[in-house]
Amino acid sequence: MQYQHLFFDLDHTLWDFDTNSKEALQDLYQIHQLNEKGISDFDVFFERYSFHNHLLWERYAKGLIKQDELRWKRMYLAMLDFKLANEKLARSMGIDFLDILPNKNKVFPYTHEILEYLTGKGYVLHLITNGFEKVQQHKLVQSNMDHFFNEMITSEVSNSLKPHKEIFDFALSKTGAVPKHSIMIGDNLDADIQGGINAGLDTVFVNHLNTTPHIQPTYTVYHLQELEQIF
Repeated sequence: MQYQHLFFDLDHTLWDFDTNSKEALQDLYQIHQLNEKGISDFDVFFERYSFHNHLLWERYAKGLIKQDELRWKRMYLAMLDFKLANEKLARSMGIDFLDILPNKNKVFPYTHEILEYLTGKGYVLHLITNGFEKVQQHKLVQSNMDHFFNEMITSEVSNSLKPHKEIFDFALSKTGAVPKHSIMIGDNLDADIQGGINAGLDTVFVNHLNTTPHIQPTYTVYHLQELEQIF
């Protein structure tokens, strides 16, 4: 086999982050009775949360903010769009969100089947994720994926973030893999594909959203089952 070690991204590639986060935020909306605090439309609130979360993750990836600020400020800024300025509530929601979110277990179609197929063929599977260690581990357990992966490399433990080369170097060192026999599989062109290229890895772009890539991966798939055509 050309490849021995397959490095997967988790969120948006295997674990359906958008569906799971919307469900978790809907739970928070009910728990904290946001409809009684001037936030009458959950869908608009989720849109504003998603907008601010994306921007804050970009700042976090650049090292401009810390984890704690990301966790509560995405709630605070979303509420602020409804003229609700309550930092105490935002911090409480930030904590509750990370308690609820990892218990959600929606994955993309054919996730378990493709992981079973790949392990059955003798590939060694790992994860490289920009998520938080305990949260990501809990997601894997709740979605029944933990037994497929030998190692999970997080930004928290590696002290680096995709697409920086350091997190990939850390992953290669920890797993004993070498670039020419390794491949990065993910949905994010900038973090996963460019990051993999930076580290000298071949790459698979999991194009769930059927977007036009601005970076050229080694392979592109539009459904996880198509990985069977590569491996």
